[in-house]
Amino acid sequence: EAAELGKGSFKYAWVLDKLKAERERGITIDIALWKFETPKYYVTVIDAPGHRDFIKNMITGTSQADCAILIIAAGTGEFEAGISKDGQTREHALLAYTLGVKQLIVAINKMDTANWAEARYQEIIKETSNFIKKVGFNPKAVAF
Repeated sequence: EAAELGKGSFKYAWVLDKLKAERERGITIDIALWKFETPKYYVTVIDAPGHRDFIKNMITGTSQADCAILIIAAGTGEFEAGISKDGQTREHALLAYTLGVKQLIVAINKMDTANWAEARYQEIIKETSNFIKKVGFNPKAVAF
């Protein structure tokens, strides 16, 4: 369906982004849930918005979580904006910790925009470790 509308790169996002506005704008607006079971665990994935305009929805989703996956964009300027004083990445990490989430996974996407550079990856890990430590997370316990 995404490919038919010329948005093939959004095919995985559209698994949980069902609203017409989400698909048109290419952003998550409302939280979405996806449940599955393993032999040991019941898992509910809560897809929460990352966009500043929908922070209330992000808080609603995050307040229900035991663990958070913080998605960080590797693009030049994009990463730096996210971890700046007023950046969304920094705000989301702080909100997650404040809302009681103590387990964190950091996923770095858009590495293709950095030509898959190991140096860029290591830079992001170092900078992210520094700011999540200030928030309260233990970087040694965080999976990157």
